[in-house]
Amino acid sequence: MSSESPERRTIRSFVRRSGRLTPSQQRALTELWPEYGVDYEAQTRKLDSLFERSAPVVLEIGFGNGETLVQQAAANPGLNFLGIEVHEPGVGHCLLKARDAGISNLRLIMHDAIEVLTRQIPPLSLQRVNIYFPDPWPKKRHHKRRMLQPAFLELVYSRLLPDGALHIATDWANYAEHIDELFAASTLFACDERREHGGEAPMDRPQTKFERRGLRKGHRIYDWRFAKSPNND
Repeated sequence: MSSESPERRTIRSFVRRSGRLTPSQQRALTELWPEYGVDYEAQTRKLDSLFERSAPVVLEIGFGNGETLVQQAAANPGLNFLGIEVHEPGVGHCLLKARDAGISNLRLIMHDAIEVLTRQIPPLSLQRVNIYFPDPWPKKRHHKRRMLQPAFLELVYSRLLPDGALHIATDWANYAEHIDELFAASTLFACDERREHGGEAPMDRPQTKFERRGLRKGHRIYDWRFAKSPNND
């Protein structure tokens, strides 16, 4: 496990965009947050208590506007879905979609995902982690800001259950090469499946807004499912 602590971090994988909140998104953040929101605390929380029930937990990091996260939660009522996002307009949009879908198996945290995983999510508590179309930081001088790095893999590994899985998707070929190299050098995960496609074969997930944007640019889509390797704890 990496010794890195949130207080010592100087490189972040995201930039906080101000973004303009619509009046409905602002109301959602005020009125719906008590129902779906989880405030960040620098102490671990039992995930069952967040949902008031016991069920496998799927974590999505960087859910954007939350439309696909809500779709997955609605389609899988037997699972608990936890989403992390830092941008207020996206969180507000997700809250509205969750209300309209009438779902109760979704909770949201609006905070830096590394700090949430480090401080708030207990070890061995997640069934699955989804990271769909993270910021690729395409310029070489910015590659150090990419979320997917060895220390991050260690952190995710420690939070997944023994039979847990990590799902990743990107539309940037250079980032796909980085991901392939990163996991090839790691003993923590084994690649169960890798797909390269033109948008017609997303792996156990809905198509996302960022995916559609990439396809319009002529990008290929890369999907992975990595299983947690045994005997590395």
